[in-house]
Amino acid sequence: MCGVAGIFGIESAERYVAEILFAIQHRGQESCGLSVKMANGDIATYKQMGLVKHVFTSEVFDRFTGVNAIGHVRYPTAGSSDILNSQPHTVPLPDGSTLAFCANGDVVNYAEWREFLEKRKVAFTSNNDGELIARLIAYRMFAEGLAIEAAIESIQRDIEGAFSALLLYRDQLYAFRDPHGFRPFVMGHRTWQGVGEMPSQGTCFASETCAFGIIGAQFVREVKPGEIIRLEPNRPATTVAINGATPRHCIFELIYFSRPDTLTFGEFVYRVRKKIGATLAHYDHDIPSGDDLAVMAVPDSSNFVALGYAAEKEVPFEMGLIRNHYVGRTFISPYQKKRDEGVKQKFNPLPAFFEGKRVVLVDDSIVRGTTLRKIVRMIRGAGAKEIHVRIGSPRVIGPCFYGIDTPTREELIATRMSLQETCVYLSADSLKHIELDDLLRIVARPGDFCTACFSGDYLYVPPSFVKSNAPGC
Repeated sequence: MCGVAGIFGIESAERYVAEILFAIQHRGQESCGLSVKMANGDIATYKQMGLVKHVFTSEVFDRFTGVNAIGHVRYPTAGSSDILNSQPHTVPLPDGSTLAFCANGDVVNYAEWREFLEKRKVAFTSNNDGELIARLIAYRMFAEGLAIEAAIESIQRDIEGAFSALLLYRDQLYAFRDPHGFRPFVMGHRTWQGVGEMPSQGTCFASETCAFGIIGAQFVREVKPGEIIRLEPNRPATTVAINGATPRHCIFELIYFSRPDTLTFGEFVYRVRKKIGATLAHYDHDIPSGDDLAVMAVPDSSNFVALGYAAEKEVPFEMGLIRNHYVGRTFISPYQKKRDEGVKQKFNPLPAFFEGKRVVLVDDSIVRGTTLRKIVRMIRGAGAKEIHVRIGSPRVIGPCFYGIDTPTREELIATRMSLQETCVYLSADSLKHIELDDLLRIVARPGDFCTACFSGDYLYVPPSFVKSNAPGC
């Protein structure tokens, strides 16, 4: 999972891109970068390992400035954790110009297209799929003679997987998306031009709508699945093509990844999460209310799920765990050791709060189970007499190939243990997940969502994945 940002036609575009990236830092905390169309006509790129506020200093902004810029925050799924795999990627072109590219998502048929390009003497500097897309576009333009827009359309046809992408080339900025719209991608504008009008100057792109408020922009609309938008100076923004297919939006965005103040896939994220909590509460007729009952979240991604549960059960929502907000999201850490250390540093029980209490502990999901196990044991050690774990997603039974770091079934606790075995492993008194059918009833267009991690119903799988071993296949 990553985040992208784009600005077209705004002075100091690099600063606005950095502000957007700061707002979507939760989507990637490993590295960040930006590419800027400079006053001299060059496209310059700066990227480093680390957080946005640490990487983009005033000195960087003084060196890299322009009216058009794109940027990226990275959470590693494809490619190792190093600066070479950070984005944006730049490709020098035979005509002396440069192409800069960044995307959110994963390419499923990466190996096939990398082999195709390497056989044609195209050299790579990373093993990141964003670079693959950039170099394939460049190859189609200069080796096959396609116009840039035709080259992008060929990407939408030939690349399998997820990509919400931004491309800088000369004075143009292109925003485009995979035909199924796996990952969120939205467009905004700093000067509203009226309903139904396509903006040009002052246009913004981001992975989430929550990023627009910080730069004083207004949400215009979602970039449509399969859409290609061209922006160029002194002309209205143009939809070049829409090569859309059946939507397959990632429902895990609504459960975990997106910020609660975001409008994702037409859904207000916080409302979806509260409805998930209310649904979970309906499963619990056997947990009586009482002064000793506390409903609480594993903060912060499950806060609204726990609020919905507590409201439906008409019991208080409590803050029994205190989170250190200077620790990042443990799930998106690239290594298990870092995830384990992050739990110790991230949460602390409220002193004397848990003594003699029955606790309904609400979390958004269980993927590997290691984090939640440590939290349950922490609460038990603080004096809780009962711990009932409630999960705002169905059981994760399959890896994701479209941008989430669950690459093997062996990592998933639901493929190794039954529900009861998982409950024992967590040291909980009971464990319940929301059912998939109930989750889909919460969203307005249930048929538009990808639920492969819960159902095994994949659209694309890499050649190395044996489908016969996948649940539901």
